[in-house]
Amino acid sequence: MMTGKHILRLITVIAVYALASIGNVHAQSDAQLSQYFAVPSYYNPAAIGLTDHIAIRGGTRLQWVGIENAPRAFLLTANMPLKLFGKRFGVGIIAQQESAGLFRNLTVGAQVAYKLKLWKGELTAALQIGFANEVFKGSEVFIPDDDDYHEGTDEAIPTTDVSGNALDLGVGVFYNHRYFWGGLSCTHVTSPTISFSDDTGSTTGGESESAKNYEFQLRRVLYFMAGGNIPIKNTLFEVMPSMLVKSDFDTTRAEITGRVRYKKFITAGVGYRYDDAVVAMIGAEYKGFFIGYSYDYPTSAISKASSGSHEIFAGYSLKLNMSEKNKNKHKSIRIM
Repeated sequence: MMTGKHILRLITVIAVYALASIGNVHAQSDAQLSQYFAVPSYYNPAAIGLTDHIAIRGGTRLQWVGIENAPRAFLLTANMPLKLFGKRFGVGIIAQQESAGLFRNLTVGAQVAYKLKLWKGELTAALQIGFANEVFKGSEVFIPDDDDYHEGTDEAIPTTDVSGNALDLGVGVFYNHRYFWGGLSCTHVTSPTISFSDDTGSTTGGESESAKNYEFQLRRVLYFMAGGNIPIKNTLFEVMPSMLVKSDFDTTRAEITGRVRYKKFITAGVGYRYDDAVVAMIGAEYKGFFIGYSYDYPTSAISKASSGSHEIFAGYSLKLNMSEKNKNKHKSIRIM
């Protein structure tokens, strides 16, 4: 019989194998989020069930406002801890839809994690199973007659709307402590290929004579996240630094964030994404409710065309009773 430690070891081995096998691939579909710390399970499936709450968060990012067809992302995450057979697990879901130019992608995943107490903290290993859907709006392609790089009849470009699906996997490990946290993960582990078919010609024998096939390959991406919750002695403030590094071993991007929280209520901070943007953010938490907003000002040449990017998230957390002390105890209706 496989024990909890065996499960943890198996998932960890899968994660290490996936991260070690990253190679050259062709496309990326993960959204860029400045408030990555608010929805860590989007990048790392092991960042679920971190507290004894059902946690639901959703939001949107409007990137490079002022540029037509710039990326727009919508995201929903939900997760909770779970106890089975005396062991602690985590379960969760994510759903993300993003549009960029003529591309539309949808990612949906179910997450399951095994947790192990370690060094006064909790180590989690997780697997995410889902699917990725990609759509290309070929019907909206416009190639000017004087274009020196493409022909109006370029067979490499679909002329109708095409779409496809593929199985999508993610893995991760995450360590959570009272004062700090960190995790390593990989999305699109198998680098799935999404196949399209553009059936625009006549049909003979049930098959289109001029059917064209296209492929879109999702890029494996490695993520490292880390952060802390450092209380300032004799005050109601705490400092919350964090960082996110992501790489497909072709391109690497890093960002750092510094936030200060007062009375576990109001949070404000700034961030910097290398060679891309500076970020200002503010958030609030009250009785389980959460709302956060961030604004990115581009530091690259794109600032000549865009006023920046906006991102807003909101959510709610519901406390669960994870103890065994009150199990099967009920109040009498006479004293309720």
